[in-house]
Amino acid sequence: MAADLDHLVEKPACYPDLREQVVLITGGGSGIGRGIALRLAAEGMKVAICGRGTEQLVETLGLLQAPAGAALAHPCDLARPEQVAELLEVVVSTLGPVDACVHNAMNMKFTDLADMTQGVWDETFATACRAGYLLSQRVAPPMKARERGAIPFISSLGTQRSHLPGLPYDAAKAAQEAMTRALAIELGPFSIRVNAISPGRIGARLREATTQNLASPYVPLRRSGTTAEVAAVAAFLLSQQSSYLTGQVLAVDGGLLAQLSPPGIWV
Repeated sequence: MAADLDHLVEKPACYPDLREQVVLITGGGSGIGRGIALRLAAEGMKVAICGRGTEQLVETLGLLQAPAGAALAHPCDLARPEQVAELLEVVVSTLGPVDACVHNAMNMKFTDLADMTQGVWDETFATACRAGYLLSQRVAPPMKARERGAIPFISSLGTQRSHLPGLPYDAAKAAQEAMTRALAIELGPFSIRVNAISPGRIGARLREATTQNLASPYVPLRRSGTTAEVAAVAAFLLSQQSSYLTGQVLAVDGGLLAQLSPPGIWV
C-alpha cells in the first residue's frame, strides 16, 4: 500500500513565481506549519516562521535547507500585540516586505461549556482572530502598494461539523473563516487574495497516513492526510495559479466533510 502512495511525499518546486518572495508562517515549528514551511522553502521562498516553542522553531529552521539569509525563526506569542509588531519588524528588516502570510498558529484547547474559563476562551480567540487581524493589518499596506499578496488561514472542519467537546476551538475557527471572507472582499481590489484551508485528520509523515488509519471507516479515502498534502494546497494558494480564487475555504480532508455518517450507519 505504501508504494501506491508515493505521490504523498514532498514534491520539487512547482511555482516559479514564488521564488524569492517572502512568506511568514505562524505556528511554523511543528505539524502543519512545519510542513508548509518545508514546502515553501522548496519553492524558493524566503521563509519566516514563528511560534511559542523556541526549540521546535530552531529544529524546523534546520530542516528548511534554505540559502543563507533566506530563512529565520522568531519566538512570538501572537496573543500579545506588541510581540506581533516586533515579529513583523524583524521579518521585514531581515527578509524584506511580506508577500504572503500563512496564519496557522492556534491554541489547541477543546473544552466543554461546564469547564470553560474566560481565560481559555479569550486566549483561543486572541490567537485565532485577534492575531489574524493584527497580522493582516500590518502585512496588507505593502501588499496594497505592490498590488499583490496572499493571506491563507489554516481553519478546521470544526467550523461545519463540531468536535465534542468543541469549545472554544470550533467557535474561534468559525470566526476566522468569517474574517477570511470579509478580508477577501476588502482586499480584493488590491489583488490581495485571502482564503482558508480546512484540514481533516492529518499525520505528520507518510508512514502515519498509511499505517495508522488505512482501515478507518470515518475517512472515505481510508487514511489520514499528510502535512505535505496540506502544504501543497498552501503553495497553490500563494501562487498565481490561484489568481482568481479568493474568499474560499478549501477542505483537505479525504472526503470526510462530504460524508454524513460512517459506512453501515444510516441517519
